Formats: sequence, structure tokens, C-alpha cells
Amino acid sequence: MTEAGAIPDKWGGEAMNPTVEFFHSAIRKTVAERLAASGKTWEEAVGDPSLELTREDFVRIEADMLATGYRFEASAQVSAVEEPDKYKPEAAIANTGQQPRDEQGRLVVGTGDNVFQAKGDVTGTARLISTVDVVMDMLVNGVPENTIAVIDDSGGTLTAPILEGFAGVVCMGGTIRSHLGILTREYNIPCLMAADLDGLQEGDTVLVEYSKPAADAYAERDAAARPRIIKVD
Repeated sequence: MTEAGAIPDKWGGEAMNPTVEFFHSAIRKTVAERLAASGKTWEEAVGDPSLELTREDFVRIEADMLATGYRFEASAQVSAVEEPDKYKPEAAIANTGQQPRDEQGRLVVGTGDNVFQAKGDVTGTARLISTVDVVMDMLVNGVPENTIAVIDDSGGTLTAPILEGFAGVVCMGGTIRSHLGILTREYNIPCLMAADLDGLQEGDTVLVEYSKPAADAYAERDAAARPRIIKVD
């Protein structure tokens, strides 16, 4: 028999990341405290609705985690807009002022992993696609010609309605196996994933080396062989 207030060792191993482990540990602690206070056995407590966790319990646990300084990764731009104190700010494009130059003396403002090898490189206008408002404007008024969509995460869902209008895509997150990588491959839209950008600005005219070989998802990244994003004056 299990003693009153004692919880059998039925929990799994440590969670795969600190966020999940924090929540699991806090929930276990809350359950243990509530069980001990009830004086019931585990078997008796399981079916007692008065001991169930409530919304207030989960709000408190989330608040305890945020108090440590942790902030969530936003899965949708509206999350950060509605609750900015809970989410990390959008990733800004670095501008170190130390960008290398290509063989013709042009600034190299980024590199990325090629989803597939296109027939040729693409020159177009870099446009940051990171909000629903931008997507809605392009959905209603059309995607400007020769748009190289610069996306700050692997948001295939956000850009799906206008994806076909892009001349190319540069994504700062994800991998070539991410949802966005799969979609661009199916639509035959050149795409770089996991891009490292430095000095790229909205409205820049850029040449993207989409004609370079596709990245190998199972091989170690060769930084020197990554396709480049070159600023064209």
C-alpha cells in the first residue's frame, strides 16, 4: 500500500529540454503538496475532482518560470504583439560593418543552406516578411515583382498564401527539412534556410547564389561552400 501523501515513482526520466523539465517538476511538486494536504492515498486522490489542477495552478507555474528571466520563442507574430513580456523579441539582422566582399568587390551580406539547386542565381529586392499585416497587404495588392522574401523563422504557415509570388526565399531559421523548405521545394521556389545575415536591409537589391548545390541534411555544414547573398549596388 502507498502511504498517505506519498506518490509512487511513476515519473519518466528527465525531460529533453529545461522548459519542459521546469513545468513537469512544478506540476509534480504541486500534486505532491495537494496530495499530502488531503491525507488520502494516491489511489483515493486520483478520482477526487477537488484535487485536480486548475487554470490558476498553470498560470502560477508559468509566472514562476517567467520570473527566472526565461522568455518563450514566438510561434506566431501575434503572440509577441499581445503578450510581449512573455516572448523573446524578434531576431534583428546584425550589422557589424565587417561584411566580406566577393570577387567583384560587392558586399556579402549573408549565407545559407540551399534547399535545392536552382538553374540559376536570382537577383531581386529583399523584403522582410515577418508579420500578418505584411502578408495581408501582399495578398490583397500582390507580391511586388522580384521579391526575395526574408523570413525570420521557418514560418511556412505565415507565408503560404503568397509563397508562389516570391522570386526566392531566405529564411533565418529552420533547416532544409523544415516545413518552409519542403513547401519551397514543391513550388520550385529557390530557398536558403538557416541563413546567417549581416548588414542586409529592407529594400536592398541582392543576388542570391541559388545555383550552388543543395545542402546535405546529414553532413556537417561546410561554411565556405554555402551559397552567398550578395548586395548589388
